[in-house]
Amino acid sequence: MDVTPDGRAETGAPTASEAYTNAPDLRREMHQLLALGAERDGRRAGPGTGPPADVTADATAAERAWLLRRAALMDRMALRGGPGPAAAAAETAEQLVRHDRRHPGLVAGPCRPDAVAPGRRRYVRQEYAAWTAAGRPGT
Repeated sequence: MDVTPDGRAETGAPTASEAYTNAPDLRREMHQLLALGAERDGRRAGPGTGPPADVTADATAAERAWLLRRAALMDRMALRGGPGPAAAAAETAEQLVRHDRRHPGLVAGPCRPDAVAPGRRRYVRQEYAAWTAAGRPGT
């Protein structure tokens, strides 16, 4: 793959430092995602809880925002090193890609899930940067 002088792949996906410039610190994001996950799974009452049959466009966007934030958190943790975080980052990135294939209208960046290479983590960075630029919809 060709890389431009600023480290971007030719697909235009941002570097990790560009994508996560305005991201909350890891600890804060982890706590927020744990709380959202508990609401999402019905283990805790909150704005994300509701009847499972209540699947709307807003619920799909909220699910995507959760998947995206989780994949970005894992990517950021993997950047710190270690095989465990790298494997988790690859898995959560793949989950986001599968979701976005089913809901292509929610893709915010310029490239579709399978167009960003190498690896899915670059796609996560593209989507996180676009999601942040759009004001974090779905949250």
